[in-house]
Amino acid sequence: MSDPEVVVSAPGKVILFGEHAVVYGRKAIASSLDLRTHLEVHLLPDSTSVTLELPDIHLSKTWQMADLAAARPTDVDLKNPSPPSDQYLAALHRLAGTDADNTDARSLALLAFLYMYTSIHATARRCPAGRFHASSQLPPGAGLGSSAAYCTALAAGLLTMCDVITRQEGKNGADTAWCKDDLEVINSWAFQGERLIHGNPSGIDNSVSTFGGAISFKSGEISAFKSVAQLKILLVNTKVPRSTKVLVQGVRDRYNRLPAIMEPVLNSIEEISCTCEKVLQELGSPTVEIKENTQGKYYQVLEELVDICQCLLNAIGVGHPSLDKVSSITSKHGLHSKLTGAGGGGCALVLLRPDTAADVIDKVTTELRDCGFDVWETAIGARGVSQHS
Repeated sequence: MSDPEVVVSAPGKVILFGEHAVVYGRKAIASSLDLRTHLEVHLLPDSTSVTLELPDIHLSKTWQMADLAAARPTDVDLKNPSPPSDQYLAALHRLAGTDADNTDARSLALLAFLYMYTSIHATARRCPAGRFHASSQLPPGAGLGSSAAYCTALAAGLLTMCDVITRQEGKNGADTAWCKDDLEVINSWAFQGERLIHGNPSGIDNSVSTFGGAISFKSGEISAFKSVAQLKILLVNTKVPRSTKVLVQGVRDRYNRLPAIMEPVLNSIEEISCTCEKVLQELGSPTVEIKENTQGKYYQVLEELVDICQCLLNAIGVGHPSLDKVSSITSKHGLHSKLTGAGGGGCALVLLRPDTAADVIDKVTTELRDCGFDVWETAIGARGVSQHS
């Protein structure tokens, strides 16, 4: 088996504050999550085929280079990609062995890959035969940006292999990132991949996955933080299925019934987002010396924001007994948690201070897993898409 020619990874994302309120024009905060999707590109110079391997969803598929070349579009702007035409999309479906009614994860993952491979290959100097192996630490369908991390890693790997963006050379095995212009190109392609998967995405997930750190978003405007602290968290997947569409509609129904009550609740959620933005940027600022006692004050504010926001999200109707269970277990050990994403089950995050004792983390993790939940110790504010030596 050949060594990989290119290895890249891209992070997932969490919504820190502002869930649901963002639908009503309020600010929300999202951050990169240091659970990542990795892509290895193995060159096969004597081969005439391309293989995509996605072991997490039990998928492996091979195409002949000639068939992929026949589907290439003729009018591709590598720096400013556009959605596929109906004719081009039909050709991609034929290659994938799917049709427009296939919306399962396997079919959509194939489409995103084929779209990027054939489009980038259309005008690039080279896009050789090879094996593309993608694996992820992110659970699919949990609202953690797994599809965006996949699309971002694909874009970075293909654009690098085809010499569209500069190949990175880290020193002494260090991971490296691209310049801002190259990251913008990666982000553009990742967004188009997300459009194939989700139809009409906001662009938040792929932006966080590409650039890392944290962003605020409000009324369609995305603003990256100049600096952001990396915070340790426990990420908890309750594995309770939920429908984002149903939850959003439930909040809308409550808003329509009780606008005078819901408006101040949504305003309070936005104030939490604004306060979080200030705290994270001050904690992460390289020009501010954070003393131990000052750092404690910042974390106390964040813990209060977590507790208040969880109560407000319960008030607008997106809580769930499984999330209450997470809060009960974590608070017993002096930790603070809230839902992240749509609510109604799904995932929660638990804020950890830098000095949180290891035995406390172990106890909480064990108790949560005993409830049937998945738990990861990870960080937010992680680096964006990166190339590995």
